[in-house]
Amino acid sequence: MAAKAQAGARSLTFRVLLLASLWSAVALVVIALVISTLYRRSAEGAFRDLLRAQLYNVINSVSTDESFQLTGSPQLGDLRFSQPQTGWYWIVEPIGDNFPSEPMSSTSLGYGSIPIPDTETIPFDTRYERYYTTEDTFGNRVEVVETEVVLDQDGRTARFRIAGNRNVLEDDIRAFSRNLYLALAGFGFGSLCLNAVAILIGLKPLDHVRKALEQIRAGQAEQLSGTFPREIQPLASEVNALIDSNRRIIERARMQVGNLAHSLKTPIAVLLNEARVLSPSHGELVRTQAEAMQSQVQSYLNRARIAAQRESVLARTEAGPVLQRLARVMRRLNVDIDFPVSIEPEDLMVAMEQQDLEEVVGNLLENAARYARNTVAIRAMLAPDVAEGGDAQRRRWVLLEVEDNGPGLEPDQIQEALKRGRRLDESKPGTGLGLSIVREITSEYQGTLTLARGPLGGLLARLTLPAVAKDVA
Repeated sequence: MAAKAQAGARSLTFRVLLLASLWSAVALVVIALVISTLYRRSAEGAFRDLLRAQLYNVINSVSTDESFQLTGSPQLGDLRFSQPQTGWYWIVEPIGDNFPSEPMSSTSLGYGSIPIPDTETIPFDTRYERYYTTEDTFGNRVEVVETEVVLDQDGRTARFRIAGNRNVLEDDIRAFSRNLYLALAGFGFGSLCLNAVAILIGLKPLDHVRKALEQIRAGQAEQLSGTFPREIQPLASEVNALIDSNRRIIERARMQVGNLAHSLKTPIAVLLNEARVLSPSHGELVRTQAEAMQSQVQSYLNRARIAAQRESVLARTEAGPVLQRLARVMRRLNVDIDFPVSIEPEDLMVAMEQQDLEEVVGNLLENAARYARNTVAIRAMLAPDVAEGGDAQRRRWVLLEVEDNGPGLEPDQIQEALKRGRRLDESKPGTGLGLSIVREITSEYQGTLTLARGPLGGLLARLTLPAVAKDVA
């Protein structure tokens, strides 16, 4: 899961989709907050304007009679002022001892009351009005607008109040916000889908480039071919130029390596021939040193050749035919030893040159055949921990094992065996360079060589070699 998450984080499509989604989400949240805030302000303003209009309707409908009593019958055109406990009320109260009238109120208030804050807590504004929110005796949260009006020439004054149920306002705001959020969520989801389609279509040419590179890696093409958008065409041209340059460098390096090999072959052959005519003691010394020189020269030539072609993406070899052919050769040379071969899957591909694979496996088989009693097993398989993701070419590995049923090696002997020119058994022929050459060639391909005691009781040599990616194998 962690590998998949990491691969996803490296995906350009994933990054663009993530950034687009985050931007859309943030933008929609901000838009929702701004619109809902503006609507709340507008709704609250309209609510207060309604209450203020109803307040002046009541003021215009109330007066005093000859006995200085409040009189009038306000008709506000809203049934909520007639229905009990609705939270919509109008109240008129006389002020002062010179106004001995009874208060008037809407039938919706009944025997209830509204708590009134003092004017010091909530003072009147410049229009001699004040607004406040309180709770009536029925549990309704109400918004109240209040003012004081002089009703006659004697200065009799009454206090007028209009109360509106604020829960109605809050329910309206919540309903609007809910519909707004649903609409924006639908719009956001649709935009995200549209963005995803647009991004995938826009990045399709990059997928074309990836497939073209896979064909080059598989040896099915030599250059990036096809028609690319104007933004990607320079990249394709540069990649093609780099491939051409890389190919010329590789060919030039291979030619130089071949020339060096031919120039050294003759002097070494002369030394070997001359060693035969020298005295036995001196001849044997010259012969062994010339053979060691020949092996070391060949080793360094191999390293130079591999280094020259290491950056090439065309190195690939099918493991099955190479291992079967080497096993047949070893059976002819060692008639008393069995060389069973196991390859899984049968079309297993190794990302290295055929001659390098033959050399490393051949050295291991020769070494195993010297010490095996009657069996040398050859096994090749994909590594069990094959990683999946965008970097599969570097993460896929082949395990190649060569195991014999000989005496094997102890842990301290294994370290000695890997040293260049070191021979643990002088009674056996050889130069002591085999395992060292195997390790050097393997390391040039970024692989590893490990030695251990195997299930058959002898030495188990395990090579970890790069595999060709499955999608191009």
